[in-house]
Amino acid sequence: MKMMYDPKSSKAEEFINDEEIRASLDYAEQNKHNQALIDSILEKARLGKGLSHREAMVLLDCDIEEKNQEIYRLAEQIKKDYYGNRIVMFAPLYLSNYCVNGCLYCPYHYKNKHIPRVKLTQEQIKKEVIALQDMGHKRLALETGEDPVNNPIEYILESIKTIYSIKHKNGAIRRVNVNIAATTHENYRKLKEAGIGTYILFQETYNKETYERLHPTGPKHDYCYHTEAMDRAMEAGIDDVGCGVLFGLELYRYEFVGILMHAEHLEARFGVGPHTISVPRVRRADDIDPDDFDNGIDDDTFAKIVACIRIAVPYTGMIVSTRESQKSRERVLHLGISQISGGSKTSVGGYADPIPEEEDSSQFDVSDTRTLDEVVRWLMELGYIPSFCTACYREGRTGDRFMSLCKAGQIQNCCHPNALMTLKEYLEDYASPATKEIGEKLIMAELSNIPKEKVREITRQHLLDIAGGSRDFRF
Repeated sequence: MKMMYDPKSSKAEEFINDEEIRASLDYAEQNKHNQALIDSILEKARLGKGLSHREAMVLLDCDIEEKNQEIYRLAEQIKKDYYGNRIVMFAPLYLSNYCVNGCLYCPYHYKNKHIPRVKLTQEQIKKEVIALQDMGHKRLALETGEDPVNNPIEYILESIKTIYSIKHKNGAIRRVNVNIAATTHENYRKLKEAGIGTYILFQETYNKETYERLHPTGPKHDYCYHTEAMDRAMEAGIDDVGCGVLFGLELYRYEFVGILMHAEHLEARFGVGPHTISVPRVRRADDIDPDDFDNGIDDDTFAKIVACIRIAVPYTGMIVSTRESQKSRERVLHLGISQISGGSKTSVGGYADPIPEEEDSSQFDVSDTRTLDEVVRWLMELGYIPSFCTACYREGRTGDRFMSLCKAGQIQNCCHPNALMTLKEYLEDYASPATKEIGEKLIMAELSNIPKEKVREITRQHLLDIAGGSRDFRF
């Protein structure tokens, strides 16, 4: 039966509609030299209200160099308007790599018999979290394979409770985001009650035929159940969801339209688009060779995808992980990225104690292997404010409340001072002398960029209080 495109539908094949995607790709191909149309789309984009998936696809396909430079400049301006020069920091924490799925691009697939299978105990989780706190992290993204026996929802919930309970020296994890397999309304309600931040789930690919081929066995094989997961999460009360696509599995143009259609669907049905969009690329891993996938994208294409997503959904946070190299991350930071990981381990364990090579359980190779301190110093040298802020989540500025403030450009009134105060905590508690010296100068310079005098003076006082030993101030 033919499926009709309907962004408000609850059915995956209607809100991610193959016919609409292909029509959009054809439209963009036919108009990639249409300067008048491209100019009109750019003019609309300058209003900062976003673009449709079809309009954004025209910009992505545009091969007029002069217009491409306009696209990059506009993406950079929108990034500054919505997020300033703040970059939010986080780290992944892998709990278990037991998995019953047969995903062809992931080393956790159940047929991989030589990767060590590991599941952290609650005591081991405590050690990992303390190690992450000692690095300076305040925000984690929990990761685990799908295995109802080894990784049931009760294990996830107990782990979240353990993480939030740990207070070590001045350390505390203030926001736990969760990246686990698509699940039920009931389990999403349990995650909401456990106090998670964002529920994250990568689609991997929006092409149904490709999706089913890449997921030949296991519960993840069900394309519709997986694609409709965000709807169930939001129906269950989770305010913030994070989408992502794994570039390299399918033709990038198809995926680009698909992820924007997903964002449009969430906006149309719930009034709130995705809190974040992630843009990982296929990387080498145990039992996985990225050369097996012939849809890989080069750095230029990757940069343009980031820029066009930023223009299309200006309100959405964008994440790039340590899958990307320092050079690649530096290029896309100013084009739209607002969150990055630092000092990451993609194995189960490894933060508290080094893992011998023969016991390595990494999900993928890390391209940026620098420590968190090195990443923080690098960001500041580039003129960014590394932010460890979790205030919006803890003050209830989530979901539609966050999005309405973000779309109105008001979120920076609290985000900028909160970023400075959390950076000050990092400098006092964890930074190397060289990083602290650069950071103190940056904070003093950035204080003057807080527009409201009263907020500026309160921030200045809190910075002094932090230097005196107090912690956890927020607007």
